[in-house]
Amino acid sequence: MEYTPWTLLVDAGLIGLLLVVGALLRATIKPLQTMLIPSSVIAGVLGLVLGPNVLGVLPFSDQLGTYGGILIIAVFACLALTDEFNIFKVGRSIAGFASYGMLMYALQVALGMALVLAVLGPLLGTPDSTGLLLFAGWAGGFGTAAAVGQVFTEAGDSAVNSLAYTSATVGLLVGIVGGIIQAKIGAKRGWVQEYKGYSKLPKDMQTGVLDTQTERPRVGTHTFSGGSIETLAFQVGFIAAICAGAYGINVLLQMAFPEISFPLFSIAFVIGLLIRPLLTATKAMRLVDKESLRSISGTATDLLVVCGIASIVPGVVADQWLSLLILFLFGLAFCLFLGLVIAPRVMQQGWFERQLFTWGWSTGAVPTGIALLRIVDPRLRTRTLEDFALAFIPVVPIEITAVTFAPFLVLAGASWAVVGIWGAVAVFAALIAVYLYATRNRAAQSG
Repeated sequence: MEYTPWTLLVDAGLIGLLLVVGALLRATIKPLQTMLIPSSVIAGVLGLVLGPNVLGVLPFSDQLGTYGGILIIAVFACLALTDEFNIFKVGRSIAGFASYGMLMYALQVALGMALVLAVLGPLLGTPDSTGLLLFAGWAGGFGTAAAVGQVFTEAGDSAVNSLAYTSATVGLLVGIVGGIIQAKIGAKRGWVQEYKGYSKLPKDMQTGVLDTQTERPRVGTHTFSGGSIETLAFQVGFIAAICAGAYGINVLLQMAFPEISFPLFSIAFVIGLLIRPLLTATKAMRLVDKESLRSISGTATDLLVVCGIASIVPGVVADQWLSLLILFLFGLAFCLFLGLVIAPRVMQQGWFERQLFTWGWSTGAVPTGIALLRIVDPRLRTRTLEDFALAFIPVVPIEITAVTFAPFLVLAGASWAVVGIWGAVAVFAALIAVYLYATRNRAAQSG
């Protein structure tokens, strides 16, 4: 069937309908609330079951899987304009938290790839690209899964896209179920300072719907008079221009280097970083509303989750089910080892709350980590979120470089380089953690 603007309208309408249904189901069905399943994931699963790859009820076009690749460009463009990247802001007081986050992310990259290269590849014939799925779907979440899948799709291997979204979905479920179990065990063993359980979570975190009686946070702030231009139109237009500019630059790069495929999301991210100081120097940054950009980024992420899950090809996943099962079990064991063995020795007061939050983050979603944190620290007395805002800064370059360069190393046949590079980063993070642990013990003994 010919793809037209009206085809896009039908796809958008179906995606919107699925999101509305997903939100209503989350707001009314208790098991979905208990499992803290995001509405976008519910919508994506419905789209997969009812879509052309399973039952064929919903008439999605054959471009459904392409939308995620476009949406992730917008996410990275917003990221470059909203997040802080000054690594020198990380202080000693949260260095343990930061080193733990670096260790978690770098090891998911290095060990996931090493497992495939040393074990799954020789025994099961698993392709090297599968080694990226652990960090892409778990530590990275749906956004990174979309980015990595897009790189391989452009290189002619669209199967990785389905596998990456499957990894992200499994990681999210592992994070929620495993986190709730850990919270209960931690309470019984006295590791938690203040345990209230799921029932004490705020109602809006259970249902996903904000209470109308309380003050609701703003989506954004107006920076323009409505008589000139609607503020949201300016913000959307600004991001759309960056995305289109990234596409244009990519076309020129492909003309100059036809043998190399450049990731559009990385180009958009670089454009955003280059524009940022220019906006600051010209005092035009005041026209850019970061909260509006975060809302745009969140909207794009919700949409790409729906598109990504709905476009999963079950047959591709079935072909690699054993490799994926082993990889996911390894990821589960690895995250548990980090959380229950390494975290108590690296983090300071409130280590369990911090590691439980990091567990949710490391299996695919910071919001999951926040929900789990509210179970064991309902009043947020451990200052985990405040410290995370700074502790995440040194993790950003690890994540960005992994998403940008690791897929190309694999495509270039240099998969072991992925193990070496991010393994070295993990060793560096481990040395920091050991140093902090040793100095803390010496200080305790001398005191």
